[in-house]
Amino acid sequence: MKNFLIVILFAGLAACKSKPAANQVVFGKVWTGNEKSAWAEGFAVIGDSIVAVGSRNEIETWTGPQTKVIETDKGNLIVPGFIDCHTHFMEGGFALASVQLRDAKTKEEFINRIKAFALTQPKGAWITSGDWDHENWGGELPTRDWIDSVTRDNPVWINRLDGHMNLANTATLKLAGVDDNAKEVTGGAIVRDKKGRITGVFKDNATSLIDPVVPDPSDEQKDMALHAAMNYVASFGVTSIHNMDGYMDVFERARKSDALITRIYAGMSLRKWRELNEKIQQQGRGDKWLRIGSLKAFVDGSLGSHTAAFFKPFEDTPTDSGFFVVTEAELYKRIKSADSAGLHVMTHAIGDKAVNTLLNIYERVIKENGERDRRFRMEHSQHPKQEDFRRFAELQVIPSMQPYHAIDDGRWAEKFIGERIKTTYAFRSFLNAQANLVFGSDWFVAPPIPLEGIYAAVTRQTIDGKNPDGWVPEQKISVEEALKSYTIRAAYASFEEDIKGSIATGKLADFVILERDITQIDPVGIREVKVLKTVVGGKTVYERQ
Repeated sequence: MKNFLIVILFAGLAACKSKPAANQVVFGKVWTGNEKSAWAEGFAVIGDSIVAVGSRNEIETWTGPQTKVIETDKGNLIVPGFIDCHTHFMEGGFALASVQLRDAKTKEEFINRIKAFALTQPKGAWITSGDWDHENWGGELPTRDWIDSVTRDNPVWINRLDGHMNLANTATLKLAGVDDNAKEVTGGAIVRDKKGRITGVFKDNATSLIDPVVPDPSDEQKDMALHAAMNYVASFGVTSIHNMDGYMDVFERARKSDALITRIYAGMSLRKWRELNEKIQQQGRGDKWLRIGSLKAFVDGSLGSHTAAFFKPFEDTPTDSGFFVVTEAELYKRIKSADSAGLHVMTHAIGDKAVNTLLNIYERVIKENGERDRRFRMEHSQHPKQEDFRRFAELQVIPSMQPYHAIDDGRWAEKFIGERIKTTYAFRSFLNAQANLVFGSDWFVAPPIPLEGIYAAVTRQTIDGKNPDGWVPEQKISVEEALKSYTIRAAYASFEEDIKGSIATGKLADFVILERDITQIDPVGIREVKVLKTVVGGKTVYERQ
């Protein structure tokens, strides 16, 4: 109702000859994201909100002596602020200051980067993050033997880029009290060599054997990581993010001190649904800067770690079809309880068995708890069976996907799942089924760069350059379809489509100025386009020098 009244007020002001001058007006080619009027020549802003959108002549009537006028160059494009629907935001912030392993191409480069970074660290300091990818050097998993000699003074606990597999050195194993007699963990795996010796690699739930001894960062370190993360994503045009789990205290501290420059939809683990429900009862769901109410759960692991759950085995490991990280019965119980409390459930599912099982659970909960606007989300939704696409629309389940994963995993996915790649990262199939497809990055796992994601969804050219016509090209979508998944549809995924996601009267003045019109250029060039300015609530938070 409040937003409706704001729209009425703005409409009344526009019709009144004595309307106030805008704080700023923006002129240029504007992609608004609105169905009925997708294009405009400018808009006017008062405070943190848009008060008018339209032709140049219409917007010029909002100017006054103190109005700041932004004239964009011919060829630029103005779009709504990008919304990244899936991040591990704080982990991304911490990773900015850690060893960088994502593009290490060989075993030797992997070792040398860790060695060089360790030399910059004080004795006893932990080395974490990393984001390594063993597929870069042919698929051989790293071991502690690779790095023990160069990390004698530093515990190491670095993750694969998908976050479902970590490597520990011997120093870390000793601190955790883990030796070769360690028992296997349900929903996880401890990698051992042929003699039964632990190699240092732990998958999914098995990481719980090490995690308790990893020290928590200080509040100051957390605040610095948040600051770094916000400035980093602002440089790519991101004005809002959805954080999957954790660090609520950091976000709340930043909100209280007016330190946020990125709008945050903050999630918690599904196991903590009672805690979140109590918090909402006491404090409400937040405001336009920090909103709460979502819960993150998992069905399975990842494709790259061979822990995604499939009906049939992997092509390269015929006795292995992945696994669930929680029992189906327990997952159903938690989702039903959280949904009964009116909370927003977002669940990670990757393999076709995980996707199908989660849809079954969602359908059951909808029937038992009754119809309401719940907007169940499935994070990743990577490998559905063909017959399951229609169920997303029927059940109003939001497929929350990360297009960069398609051009990354596309280098090796067929080796793992064969013909099943035909329904992998199936953006076109979801849109054809009329599902509300939304996009994000999964940062730290992938770069938090929406233009990279749009490029990936539109071209599907894998990052190794081996698929110039696109990997599984029938799943390509258009630039405007991809833009909607990063803007107006993304706003819907957090119940915020009434205040953000498009450039419209009454909505927040969150917008981005791009160097080039990505709807007109060769899509291959989209990833090279620069963000010139990022504005949140009418205030510039990034400007390219």
